[in-house]
Amino acid sequence: MVNTLGSFATYFQTYGVLDFLLPFVLVFTIIYAILTKVPILGPASGNKKFNIIIALSLGLLFVIPHVTGTYPPGYDPVQIMNESLPSISLVGVAVLMVMILLGVFSRSFGDFWNPIIAFVSLGFVIYIFGSSLGLWNAPNDIFSWWSEETTELMLMIAVFGLIVWLVTRTSLTEQEKTAKKTARTNFFNDLLRRHD
Repeated sequence: MVNTLGSFATYFQTYGVLDFLLPFVLVFTIIYAILTKVPILGPASGNKKFNIIIALSLGLLFVIPHVTGTYPPGYDPVQIMNESLPSISLVGVAVLMVMILLGVFSRSFGDFWNPIIAFVSLGFVIYIFGSSLGLWNAPNDIFSWWSEETTELMLMIAVFGLIVWLVTRTSLTEQEKTAKKTARTNFFNDLLRRHD
């Protein structure tokens, strides 16, 4: 079974499915969905053919220079996408797991944690695309002792620490929650006044 899947993946790689077909389908789908949701060319009902032609053209313009090798080295969007999307998928799975863990304990966690998780996820996505473009180095390029196992260990410690904190923390009374929220609001108001 493993050999069959390996030969199937090699077949895909040999015939350009990973370099041409998958990026083309992804770009075509995203552009078509955007053109359908945002009717740039007028009412969406009569412009389906135009949306298909524009999405097809942009999809082909995205992948054909990669196949012909005319993109400058290091700025090939297909290569950047092939390097970035697996890591971004991993971030998506991690966010989903964190949301499931938060939902297990209480629905009220979402009000506080959702914006934080969104900003952290956005930071990871920017970091992943930036490292694919070569804008900055990965931690293992800077520190010789940093490896994939180190990153996995740090993530596991962080997740277990979060779980332990959620299980062992004491619940606040309504007065304490109101006092904490007021203190946080006053802190941000003071911070904004200093910058004005």
